Amino acid sequence: MKDNYCVIMGGGIGSRFWPYSRETMPKQFLDFFGTGRSLMQQTFDRFSQIVPVENIFIATNQQYAALVKEQLPTISDSQILLEPTRRNTAPCIAYATYRIRAINPNANIVVTPSDHLILQEQNFLANIQKGLNFVAKYPALVTLGVKPNRPETGYGYIQTDGDGKDNIQKVKAFTEKPNYELAKVFFESGEFFWNSGIFIWNVQTILGAFSAYLPDMATRFDQGIDKFNTPEEIAFIEEQYPKLQNISIDYGIMEKADNAYMLMADFGWSDLGTWGSLFDLAEKDLRQNAVLKGKSLLIESSGNLMTLPEGKLAVIQGIDDYIIADSDDILLICKKSDEQRIKQFVTDVKMKFGETYL
Repeated sequence: MKDNYCVIMGGGIGSRFWPYSRETMPKQFLDFFGTGRSLMQQTFDRFSQIVPVENIFIATNQQYAALVKEQLPTISDSQILLEPTRRNTAPCIAYATYRIRAINPNANIVVTPSDHLILQEQNFLANIQKGLNFVAKYPALVTLGVKPNRPETGYGYIQTDGDGKDNIQKVKAFTEKPNYELAKVFFESGEFFWNSGIFIWNVQTILGAFSAYLPDMATRFDQGIDKFNTPEEIAFIEEQYPKLQNISIDYGIMEKADNAYMLMADFGWSDLGTWGSLFDLAEKDLRQNAVLKGKSLLIESSGNLMTLPEGKLAVIQGIDDYIIADSDDILLICKKSDEQRIKQFVTDVKMKFGETYL
């Protein structure tokens, strides 16, 4: 267990959940279901059951340092890896990997987003443990794959060769966020899995992959290899990070690697990436309306998702299949079928009104 580490990535803005998720308080720090714990806190609680607390690292943007400390007071400052600028998942994972290698060159690492919902926690942890045991023995890059229950265009897909043992199969191909027609083909074929974005590997295996597939990035980090886990690390990261390629781990490494494997898992997963995914999970009334917060009187209306400030009442008549999100100074009313346009709405708001409403 001492060789097991966890990296929780929590530096995103969550713009697809705007206006509930804002730049100053993104979705990973919010409590969506009234449990008293944010998504970040729930993720930390989950992994602390199988990874020593001192081996859990939070990788986040510098502007969220205070939020992380407030929500996770039991971790030390050295466990918070602060990115000076946003550079996607590959640089984030490289940074965390070099830090962990400086502490334990034999480490087995699970990398996870901070904003996933896991309904069957013990099944999930059993799968993670299986993956950690596998990468301790074999030089494999493992991703968790989830069996689709619908044609979903918001997720990446994984196809395997079907020759794996113990639910761990060699990856044949990755496909990023297909259109609906292709997603339908993938779903009906039964040969494809959703890419959960959760990865497991040994520190030496992933460092070898960075050298092979993202050599420029590896070279930059190698220049400061003696600075990691020392007081010089922060200055080195401040200097080098903005120069790193903005690329995801999927595009940069997983799609190219010949040692990519998928662990087929079933644990009631949602990445809570969109209002629609939240609607699917939320409790609904007889007309399939879901009200997350606030009070509402919905008349001749069905299939809506609503969230309101505490104590606010909304009376709505004659609206079907809409997202209605009121965040004090912003009201969003958007067709559920058009929720992929919300990121563009945020861009439009920025152009017209500046940074105030981001």
